[in-house]
Amino acid sequence: MERAPRLYRRRRNRGGILLGLCAGIGAHLGIDPVLIRLAFVLLTVLHYAGLAVILVYLLFSLFVPYEPESNPGT
Repeated sequence: MERAPRLYRRRRNRGGILLGLCAGIGAHLGIDPVLIRLAFVLLTVLHYAGLAVILVYLLFSLFVPYEPESNPGT
């Protein structure tokens, strides 16, 4: 039985964005991180509980680990 791929925050290619979480979610789901960022902004601005969306983002940033460092020499 195959294991599902793990969700990681991105260390590089974050695009200068806050915590690498949207890039990690995009890589995990196989979609462009810009779409994840856009969805996050739209949910925050248009949703009546925008503060809850921000709190969920911060909780994810606490519990989702960074991707393991790869050795460029190997």
